[in-house]
Amino acid sequence: MPVNPSGMLLLAAQSLSLVRGGRALFCELSLEVYAGQLWQIEGANGAGKTSLLRILCGLSRYGFEGKVLRHSRHLYVGHQSAVKALLTPRENLAWHVSGERHNTNQQIEAALAGVGLYGYEDVPSHTLSAGQHRRVNLARLALSNSPLWLLDEPFTAIDKTGVAELQMLLVAHVEAGGAVVLTSHQALQVRCEVQTLNLDRVAA
Repeated sequence: MPVNPSGMLLLAAQSLSLVRGGRALFCELSLEVYAGQLWQIEGANGAGKTSLLRILCGLSRYGFEGKVLRHSRHLYVGHQSAVKALLTPRENLAWHVSGERHNTNQQIEAALAGVGLYGYEDVPSHTLSAGQHRRVNLARLALSNSPLWLLDEPFTAIDKTGVAELQMLLVAHVEAGGAVVLTSHQALQVRCEVQTLNLDRVAA
């Protein structure tokens, strides 16, 4: 973490500890996320990366010790696809973002085009591949007005070009004053500084 972060504090975690199956995944973990920061949570499989992200976004409210203070709106995109198979990509995005703001058809079309799904706006989502489902989910980022993005393995099931495009989107969000916290097994190739949190180093 930078010694003197210049952005607004968006998220603070204090003394988080989590035990699963009799094993401590992490102990006394504290984290502060400021506007303009990109955080990558690292660790071996089973280290608790997804569990930590769910705690940070408020999906897990019990079973851990410590406190999480969220100072801004946030958008969570999980590892599993949240795309409804019977809806079209357009309908999925209109449904998902309804709690944030109204987006026009043109904005939704532009978001889908931005993730390589131009022409797929109105096909049933059950006809799409796993990678295309993932792209529909990630198109939510372009439509979000939440300053804080919490992303669980966002590069899963997308190709090399898609990974590069997504990394550019993350950088643009950070440079515009937002913040990103993500889990990923792969090194990020971005032009901004990446803060890292390795859970293997905070386990008991």
